[in-house]
Amino acid sequence: MSISARARHAWVKRRLAPLYNLHDFEAAARRYLPRAIFAYIAGAAEDGHSFQANRDAFDDYGFVPRVLVDVSRVDQTTTLLGLPMASPFGIAPMGLGALWAYRADVVLAEAARAAGIPMIMSGSSLIRMETLGGSGESTWFQAYLPAGREGIQALVSRVQAAGFTTLVITLDTPVATNPDNRRRAGFSSPLKPSLGLAWDGLSHPGWLFGTFLRTLARHGMPHFENNYASRGAPIFSPRVNRDISDRGHLNWDDLAFIRQHWPGRLVLKSVLHPADAARAKALGMDALIVSNHGGRQLDGALSPLRALPGIIAAVGDLPVMIDSGFRRGTDVLKALALGARFVFIGRPFAYAAAVGGAPGVTHAIDLMAAEIRRDMALLGITRLDQLHKDHLVALTALGERGLAQPIDPATCDPPTHHTPYRQPQRNEP
Repeated sequence: MSISARARHAWVKRRLAPLYNLHDFEAAARRYLPRAIFAYIAGAAEDGHSFQANRDAFDDYGFVPRVLVDVSRVDQTTTLLGLPMASPFGIAPMGLGALWAYRADVVLAEAARAAGIPMIMSGSSLIRMETLGGSGESTWFQAYLPAGREGIQALVSRVQAAGFTTLVITLDTPVATNPDNRRRAGFSSPLKPSLGLAWDGLSHPGWLFGTFLRTLARHGMPHFENNYASRGAPIFSPRVNRDISDRGHLNWDDLAFIRQHWPGRLVLKSVLHPADAARAKALGMDALIVSNHGGRQLDGALSPLRALPGIIAAVGDLPVMIDSGFRRGTDVLKALALGARFVFIGRPFAYAAAVGGAPGVTHAIDLMAAEIRRDMALLGITRLDQLHKDHLVALTALGERGLAQPIDPATCDPPTHHTPYRQPQRNEP
């Protein structure tokens, strides 16, 4: 290892030392990243009601642990779609990765593969899908579908040729989300050069030299690489606007068309309605991800945790996964107790890649795995298949209903409290 590499390793180690849980990565990333870039990751749609509801939903339930159980050996391994997983969580798809961390998609995929968990590469990645395709069953690809059968088939054929065996289709982006919060923070897609944006970068030299200029020097200007079968717009452009308006015509017949032409595992993401889940199962989907896109699309959409029981009831034994708002091992275990097969986590791993690169992502994975292992022991279970609904009790705003009244988690009352979401501001200190 060279002197510069050793120095960087020591610097990263010092940065990671005070980060004890996934929440801590957000505060570190806020300091490290330019305000506009941080706002892209952290931002939520409009007034942030869905974003906050995703976190509030975990307060719907309390744990009922069992005691005097031998928990000297705890095993959190599981199986997902026939694949062995070292832990019951993976890395959700996140766009524009090369903008917030150097080679972010590669870093996330390699860390996930080393940890024995899956990572979903975003269709909005700035790194070509061929860079990660064929790297193993743990790397999946998420697509935003273009309109028209010709464009769909071309994109699906490219994903298959790249070597991916699991394709995830995101459904909740027929139009672009309201961009007012991002514009207020100085972010656009593509980014439009300005004096404010230039100062934003210059005032964050770690990101400027470690991510942006390093990327330019070694790989050139990043482009949207994977929205279509061909290359898209550059990430910096004074005139070009990224157009996703052509997705508004997509329908269930298009999904059936994909199922006919995609030979691998096909997963639908952003399902919240039981009727949509049942229809997806009837069309031959292999699994679902219950998601409201982390609160980034339709503000006020139902939180996935609250939608989960109804989705599971509608599809029976079809594997149902979930994302949006997960930050703690206890969050993951609550979802699994309600019947989810697996959990995906997004923003915290983006922050981890930004502030620590590959070691940062590995550190975040290790922290979550340690929390799950510890929480399983505190619950009195040693394997995930021992976790059931009777480990939970539904709560109300007045407190616990108590074990004397068995509660079906599928019919629990949502909490009435709400903490307003605070959108990151460009002039925020």
